[in-house]
Amino acid sequence: MPHTTHSNPVLLVHGIDDTEIIFWKMKLHLEKQGRSVHSLNLVPCNGDVCLSVLARQVAKYVDRVFVPTQAIDLVGFSMGGIISRYYVQRLGGIRRVQRFVTIASPHNGTWAAYSRSNLGCVQMRPNSLFLENLNQDALILKQINFTSIWTPLDLIIIPANSSQLPVGKDKPVWVGGHAWMVSDTKGIEAVAEELSEPLRTPIGWAKSA
Repeated sequence: MPHTTHSNPVLLVHGIDDTEIIFWKMKLHLEKQGRSVHSLNLVPCNGDVCLSVLARQVAKYVDRVFVPTQAIDLVGFSMGGIISRYYVQRLGGIRRVQRFVTIASPHNGTWAAYSRSNLGCVQMRPNSLFLENLNQDALILKQINFTSIWTPLDLIIIPANSSQLPVGKDKPVWVGGHAWMVSDTKGIEAVAEELSEPLRTPIGWAKSA
């Protein structure tokens, strides 16, 4: 079913060691539904810089590509979900984003982040100061359509239920691995479904927030 007339543009934010190419299958699927889909390459993408630095790249992209009155839908994969949360919660994204979907994101940290000692990975460890600070006001996400999609079979987000937050919609999808979440049909369809959900807040609320 086409969504061109009443859909927001969608911005996809990739994770660590990835580029926007990882979304090629998801992007094609969403475009076939009539959506306008955008993505960007975060630099550097290996965790060498603070996640807030990468979030500012997202903010600059939004300001450059979309007019100020344009609401958007935001999708972040893995580390990209945490970066997107920082944009929404700390950089004014809450006034632009109406639907926000994270895919296999370590909202409460992942033990896999101990495999590296660079700053971005340290920030994604369990009980990191960065995540604790971000989680303190996670309830701000109740103002928008927020969904966390994750797989119980994830071996990168450890434990897998670290992707859960006590706010918004929790959506486990049985996909066989972390990276497959953006290429497996079940994961892609789960994202498309959430982007089709009616808004739980009035259209235009963000302009007056």
